[in-house]
Amino acid sequence: MSQRDVVFPAGRRALYERNRYSPAIRSDGFLFVSGQVGSREDGSPEPDFEAQMRLAFDNLNAVLAAAGCSFDHVVDVTLFIVDPESRMDAIWKVLPDYWGAAPHPTLTAVGVTWLYGFQFEIKVIAKLPA
Repeated sequence: MSQRDVVFPAGRRALYERNRYSPAIRSDGFLFVSGQVGSREDGSPEPDFEAQMRLAFDNLNAVLAAAGCSFDHVVDVTLFIVDPESRMDAIWKVLPDYWGAAPHPTLTAVGVTWLYGFQFEIKVIAKLPA
């Protein structure tokens, strides 16, 4: 296998290396971003749900920026949500602040029972700028 072209956001490399995964990989014109959560600098969860979502998007945007992208380059989104039925109103309140204008990326939302102490995770695929 060829060497992976890993993208690290500024200031968080040690966190990813400690947890043994890459935040993003460039491959064939696309950026595959690992699920981003609302983690603080030390990796712990932000307790407030809306603040946790915003921090997850901030963490995602830092990964995208490190690859020369923005959310406008995102083509596919997967959301993982603990207890989505009770959280969807909050999610739809926050998404427009980060989503941008139409046309929007594809979206898959998955309800899960556990996210390692988090309540929300966002994973994306972006088309790298030419």
